[in-house]
Amino acid sequence: MAIFDLPPDMQVFERGWLSANNILFTGGEQSVLIDSGYCTHSDQTLALVEAALHGRELDLLVNTHLHSDHCGGNAALQSRYQQLETLIPPGQAKLVQDWNPLALTYQPTGQLCPRFIFSDTLQPGSVISFGVSQWEIHAASGHDPHSVVFFEPIRKVLISADALWQSGFGVVFPELEGQQAFSDVAATLSLIETLAPRTVIPGHGPVFAYMPQVLAVARDRLSAFIESPERHARHAAKVLLKFKLLELQEVALVEFRAWASATTHLRHIQNNFFSELDFEEWVDVMIAELVRSNAARVADRLIVNI
Repeated sequence: MAIFDLPPDMQVFERGWLSANNILFTGGEQSVLIDSGYCTHSDQTLALVEAALHGRELDLLVNTHLHSDHCGGNAALQSRYQQLETLIPPGQAKLVQDWNPLALTYQPTGQLCPRFIFSDTLQPGSVISFGVSQWEIHAASGHDPHSVVFFEPIRKVLISADALWQSGFGVVFPELEGQQAFSDVAATLSLIETLAPRTVIPGHGPVFAYMPQVLAVARDRLSAFIESPERHARHAAKVLLKFKLLELQEVALVEFRAWASATTHLRHIQNNFFSELDFEEWVDVMIAELVRSNAARVADRLIVNI
């Protein structure tokens, strides 16, 4: 098992792909949790946090960005810890205040996120205390235009959210909405290169040691998407379908197709990149690709997560 130089009061809960990883700090005056996972995993999130806190209150919740797999557990944590303060990136604060699930993309992606509140916003360019350590807040647009990452410069630890994984980065959602954001991904990768972390805690997957090869893999992936936006769109469509399947685990094919038909982002992808097929035919092609890649199984009129 790899040993990483992490702050002594930090715990990382590796969650998988439906829920983002959670990072808990228990040193200092405040206990702090970064990201809260998906709402259907809220009971598990609460159990993990409560077990690690040993009866202590959770004082502060921080979101790297507001995709449902990173903030879907906010409401449950706020209900459990009545004095909990919550910090979010500033770009969508008004949308959260007014609670606009359309603009927050929960409805367009066909995902769930119970309404939550926030206490204040994070400020890129400033420093924040997590436990006994001081962390720099950096804007990291691309995957999400409002995302932030956190960097601890002494141990050189990066909390990268979905800006950098060990084998790439998250879907560039603004590109699916007609915005040009691949250049933002490139800028964020350059920022990470400048920070030169030793250890990276990604939004999904295990903690890993940073090496130049990791960034090279991400840049190669980005170049492939720039060269073929259709490739990125196809990847994004399968991610959205797989995410819902991770949530449901098993569902009748007719219901799954009906959900896809009502999901605006999937409609946009098909219309903008694959209009030579009608929508229902295209969805079946995407499902078949999930089956071929051993990400799903179809049997007895059901689609089942693998």
